[in-house]
Amino acid sequence: MDCLLLNADGQPVTFLPLSAITWQESVSLLWQDKVVVLDWYDDWTVHSEKWQTPVPAVVILREQRKRVLYPKFSKNNIFLRDLNTCAYCKTVFHRSDLTLDHVIPQSKGGKTNWTNIVAACGPCNRKKGNQMITPDFKPWQPTYFELVRRRRQLKFDIRHPSWRTYLFG
Repeated sequence: MDCLLLNADGQPVTFLPLSAITWQESVSLLWQDKVVVLDWYDDWTVHSEKWQTPVPAVVILREQRKRVLYPKFSKNNIFLRDLNTCAYCKTVFHRSDLTLDHVIPQSKGGKTNWTNIVAACGPCNRKKGNQMITPDFKPWQPTYFELVRRRRQLKFDIRHPSWRTYLFG
């Protein structure tokens, strides 16, 4: 079971990936007085020889962690920016069925960066090959908050009912 880790402002420390920590980490942070528990698992207690506690389901940091304005360039973040949608046929796919496509092919000087990469399904990527075909949208470098908004549109693995409050307000 996991524990949702919130920043001091009440938002998850990260959405990309979601800041879920192990129950052991949550108990350790509680013991170190670095977090305040907002919600507990009702039916789960851990104990040592001299101490026992219910297991935290949601904790909030006592001190704010700094956020980055721009997320790192990665395959997962490209798929998230494009909402798992092929930039050519506009079909939504499971992430495992998507590939990365260079809008301007590498063979024609295209770079591997936010503004030249889109998500593409295998058939569209093979059909395009090294041709100059314009995708449905112009790729861009998203901010962290743009990706968070997009992440909220996709399915979350909710491990405790109280998580919904903090993820979707």
